[in-house]
Amino acid sequence: MIYCVVPKPLADELYPKLVEHYRGDQNVEVIIDRREFDRRARYGRSSAAGAEESGQRRIVRDRRRARVAGDLLPLARAT
Repeated sequence: MIYCVVPKPLADELYPKLVEHYRGDQNVEVIIDRREFDRRARYGRSSAAGAEESGQRRIVRDRRRARVAGDLLPLARAT
């Protein structure tokens, strides 16, 4: 299933035209975006930029195993 999402400000103009255009295609459904805010953002901020402005930043951690401290032993010479 393919969803053609129409933004709410353009719904009056585009929704009827897109429904008519995709009428014969069973794999496409035209829907209107009803979201009021970004649910992933706290307190209803509309973008991730708001989190950066307020001092909240995503913490990226390196999960790789730490290296063993010290120097490597010299390789043995082939005789």
